[in-house]
Amino acid sequence: MLFSLVCGFLALGFALVLAIEVLKKEEGTQKMKDISRLIQEGAMAFLKREYSYIAIFVVLIAGLMGISLGWKTSIAFIIGSFMSASAGYIGMSIATRANSRTANAASKGGVKDALNVAISGGSVMGMSVVGLALLGLIFVYFIFKGDPVIINGYAMGASLVALFARSGGGIFTKGADMGADLVGKVEAGIPEDDPRNPAVIADNVGDNVGDVAGLGADLLESYVESIIASIAIASTFVVVMGQSVADKLKFMPIYIAGAGIIASIIGVCYVKAFGKKNPQGALMGGTYVSAVLSIIGTYFIVNRFGVAFESYSKLGPFYATLAGIISGMAIGFTSEFFTSTKYKPVKKLAESSKSGPAITITGGLAVGMQSTCVPVLVLAAAIMIAYHFAGGYGVAMAAVGMLATTGMIVSVDSYGPIADNAGGIAEMAKLDPGVRKITDNLDAVGNTTAAIGKGFAIGSAAFATIGLVSAYIMVVGIKGADITDPKVMSGLLIGGMLPFLFSSMLFKAVSKAAYELIAEVRRQFREIKGLMEGEAMPDSATCVDISTKGAIQGMLLPGAMAIMAPVAIGLLLGPKALAGLLVGALISGLMLGIQMANSGGAMDNAKKYIEEGNFGGKGSEAHKAAVIGDTVGDPLKDTVGPSINILIKLMSVISLVLAPLFKKF
Repeated sequence: MLFSLVCGFLALGFALVLAIEVLKKEEGTQKMKDISRLIQEGAMAFLKREYSYIAIFVVLIAGLMGISLGWKTSIAFIIGSFMSASAGYIGMSIATRANSRTANAASKGGVKDALNVAISGGSVMGMSVVGLALLGLIFVYFIFKGDPVIINGYAMGASLVALFARSGGGIFTKGADMGADLVGKVEAGIPEDDPRNPAVIADNVGDNVGDVAGLGADLLESYVESIIASIAIASTFVVVMGQSVADKLKFMPIYIAGAGIIASIIGVCYVKAFGKKNPQGALMGGTYVSAVLSIIGTYFIVNRFGVAFESYSKLGPFYATLAGIISGMAIGFTSEFFTSTKYKPVKKLAESSKSGPAITITGGLAVGMQSTCVPVLVLAAAIMIAYHFAGGYGVAMAAVGMLATTGMIVSVDSYGPIADNAGGIAEMAKLDPGVRKITDNLDAVGNTTAAIGKGFAIGSAAFATIGLVSAYIMVVGIKGADITDPKVMSGLLIGGMLPFLFSSMLFKAVSKAAYELIAEVRRQFREIKGLMEGEAMPDSATCVDISTKGAIQGMLLPGAMAIMAPVAIGLLLGPKALAGLLVGALISGLMLGIQMANSGGAMDNAKKYIEEGNFGGKGSEAHKAAVIGDTVGDPLKDTVGPSINILIKLMSVISLVLAPLFKKF
């Protein structure tokens, strides 16, 4: 365990070094500094308000858990919440300071310097996520002597914060993005990130709260839950296999997580060393390097600390972990194929935009639906392989393998919003057009890595959920669930419906936030004299405040539903019905998550492909249609799709935490 403890501190130390490196860079002109400050202040104001509401939920739930499950589980829950919130705060505070420095580096040193600053800023988030998550888990494990019921509370705390961070951040970023695009680009005909547009600052703030803090919380949750699911399943081996075997199997995922941290650090260093000419090659190369090193590290860990258990060989968990790593990469690259401008689906979608926005939208939805096939087949194969080599424990270990390089994945994904913000600052500060060209190149790479990150998040959510559901079934002692049982069937149907109801709530929240922001942007264009002529400044603070209020109000009802649904079904219909609910939600949620993320990504990049000069370029009818398609796709890929991942995980971990109560009643 000492090895993993050292790795956790190593991750935080590396994050500190990178943060200092970023903050030492020059911010650029006074105008660049002022714009960056506005983004920082808006992001932190949102985070402060969001965390104040989350704190209320945390206190109330912790109190109820203390009464029903004991104060130890309650404390573990609070620690999990604190670690997730801390990672989001640290990562976003550096990301919002790296944006102007990235733009300045692009103007002074070109692509390599700009990439170096952006990946360093993103890696602060990546390393904070894995460092804080692992250290918090080790702390809870030893303080409470490895009690799986108490440790599950830690995962539930991380999951609760993740739901609100992802859904709230997603509502903010897409409400702001839709408001900025529909009024600025479509109605007023001004460029993206034009300083005359009052919603531009809110849009840039949204990139950070959605794709930095939100994504980090999402993957921190999956990371923790995959490890905890493995520990929970291993704990059930005590009676049959003895304490020593169970302990070795419980420690193994924690060791592998430590090896993944080292692999991720080396991967980040690879990007910084080889990103001079080909940013995308460097980013993908870093991802490959960290994955390969993680595989090697896992082999040595399993060979050194592994044990034969039940009818499985000593190396069974290694093969299961390998299946998880390979399937994660396959799902990520499938997402890239269906959303990247390099491949046929997006190019054909861009071409179809010449026929109008209706064709763009229906085509984008079709692309997303088609994209569900390969990931589901890959997941099914990985589950079968993992189960063959190590049973239910192997399925949980496959999730650990997929998430071992979370530090690298979050680093690469958080780099994207920094590059995007840098382009916005270059535009608003009226830097040389060559600077915007560099940042746009980095942003285009970021879109590809974001698509891979979203695919990775969806796949890891499915694996983590399967592990949690397996652990829940073992804890409540369900020997088999007969689907002809009316309670099980009812649970399956209700579970299948919940992701749709949850999605509806989020869509309405985004639409409401966008509606209010559009009205405000139109008002400012109409009433502020000299704004369109560039002689007056817009009121950006009001737009940020509108987006913040819309996000906070919109996230509360879906969040409450996600918390209450498994509790209600477990108490009213019993453990078997709840197992059915979790499986039903997993199946429909997985399909919706993949479809929405890839539909939105395809529509976004179809617009960008046209903006590169294809099919008429900017200002053409195809471009206008693609912009409308993009505004439909934005909440699909950045609000609803990613939030469904957390919905299915949160309901599963709540069920696991409360399993003793459901079993009793």
